[in-house]
Amino acid sequence: MSAPSRLEVELGDRGYQIVVGEGLLDDLGAQVPLPLHARRALVVTQPPLVAHGHAPRVERALSGARLEVRRHVVPDGEVAKSTEVLAGIWSACADWPLGRDDVIVAVGGGVVGDLAGFAAATWMRGVAVVQVPTTLLAMVDAAIGGKTAIDLPQGKNLVGAFHQPLAVAADPSVLSTLPERLRVEGAAEIVKAALLADPLLLERLERDPAGVRAGEPELIRMLVLRAAGIKAEVVAGDEREAGARAHLNLGHTYGHALETLTGYGTYLHGEAVSVGLVVALELGADLGITPPALVDRVRAVLGALGLPTAVPRLDRAALHATLARDKKARDGVRFVLLEDVGRPAVQGVSSVELDAVLGRLEGADEPRG
Repeated sequence: MSAPSRLEVELGDRGYQIVVGEGLLDDLGAQVPLPLHARRALVVTQPPLVAHGHAPRVERALSGARLEVRRHVVPDGEVAKSTEVLAGIWSACADWPLGRDDVIVAVGGGVVGDLAGFAAATWMRGVAVVQVPTTLLAMVDAAIGGKTAIDLPQGKNLVGAFHQPLAVAADPSVLSTLPERLRVEGAAEIVKAALLADPLLLERLERDPAGVRAGEPELIRMLVLRAAGIKAEVVAGDEREAGARAHLNLGHTYGHALETLTGYGTYLHGEAVSVGLVVALELGADLGITPPALVDRVRAVLGALGLPTAVPRLDRAALHATLARDKKARDGVRFVLLEDVGRPAVQGVSSVELDAVLGRLEGADEPRG
């Protein structure tokens, strides 16, 4: 394999590298640090990652690093982020047993990363975790930053912990094995990153949405590096979301509620974020914060990337109840809005203001006008 690219997440003694390169799964033991005294590695993964051979490649690489390796397979999809599945990982750790010096390796998308990361944060009061993201969304967002969590019926990611990984190892070549829908959903997080910090990245997405949908290797590698770099910079400056890191929730306030109320799996996470971006931008425009031209521009690029922009009809009382449980809620619902590309702002929004926007948007997929 050619030499991988490396990005630093600068968090002092908790800092780590994001390593990006083709063929990385086969050389994992040499390319990322492993705990000095580790003897065992529990690989947490899902059936498609086994079927495509990605998890076995990681396991062989870890065995080559002289670790005893076991595999723990969890259900596919968001349903895996449950207390029952988490307890199954704990039981696997206890039965082996996995010691405090050992490591959990998450091989999969954002679901596996969140779940295995939370298991690592809580087993023996915290063991090491290596994130090996295998979806575009996880490579540019979910695997970076140490947020781990499981879901409850009342809301997404309500139970979790901050637990930074030892490393994030992203091999873009695995994305070629994904169906287009799974590959494309990650582009929503790249659009979000571009809106927060990089006008040129937004222009790049606008120039070649077909290349993103087709998974063109050089384009995808560039997008992964740039979007992951934006996330790394934000996390380094605000590890526990006391300030600027909250901006990364652009599109997520409504997006998480949409996932919860439609049943996890109806919308993929990136698809829900795409709809959430539309709601946040339209809300900002109605409040006189966001330029209407930017709303239309973002709608256009999301649509060209194959992402949903239509806002479905949801039970309004259930929506407000779900938003009130949002982890970011503080004296009302807070939305990340945009004054322009690169100029995010967090603002409290009343139910009346939100209802006015949703009343106009629900069931329609048309630009403002």
